[in-house]
Amino acid sequence: MQKKTISQRLERVAAFVPDGAKLLDVGSDHAYLPIYLVQQGRIEKALAGEVVEGPFQSAQKNVSEHRLTELIEVRLANGLAAFEVEDQIDTIVIAGMGGRLISEILENGRAKLRAISRLILQPNNREDELRSWLVSNGFRLLAEDVLEEAGKFYEILVAEAGQQTLTEQEKRFGPFLLEQQSPVFQLRWQKELKKLEGALAHIPEKNELERSAMSQKIESIKEVLHASK
Repeated sequence: MQKKTISQRLERVAAFVPDGAKLLDVGSDHAYLPIYLVQQGRIEKALAGEVVEGPFQSAQKNVSEHRLTELIEVRLANGLAAFEVEDQIDTIVIAGMGGRLISEILENGRAKLRAISRLILQPNNREDELRSWLVSNGFRLLAEDVLEEAGKFYEILVAEAGQQTLTEQEKRFGPFLLEQQSPVFQLRWQKELKKLEGALAHIPEKNELERSAMSQKIESIKEVLHASK
């Protein structure tokens, strides 16, 4: 059986999946992550959920080709509708979507989250909105990660049930990422700073509100980057 190789982004997501987890991978994108984790001996079984027919069929084909149909079930379903209580899922991965969409998926399936011990979320944007949803709905962050792959930056948020309060700065930049101040974190925000400063230069002086909002974003980044020196 051919061993599955996955992107660095998915490898970093996989690192946060507990050994022996009963996993649901929402929007599984060809079922790459469940196949990888089963082949690594990290998990015994998984559900791969897809809401679109094409990716659903692709995931089924991949699971079949890797001879893992007994261990990975692919389901055509929207978000957390892909699992039921009897599936005994304890870990959910939602990766490669916008932060707002991930928040909506969690909100729509909120009643099912009581039995979940870990959420592993990789938003492509609006990370602050996702952190806000988590702390407003009885979750606390356990860990965070940030990486660059193919010129894009990705954040990974790991959460469990619990109470936590975050400042506006922590919601935007991530409490663990702020503390770690990794080179990738700094590079990400240096690039964002440059982009925003370029955008500010093109906003007419008369648009005071727009310029003020942009300037506040710029200053918040400068504050974070300055604190790391």
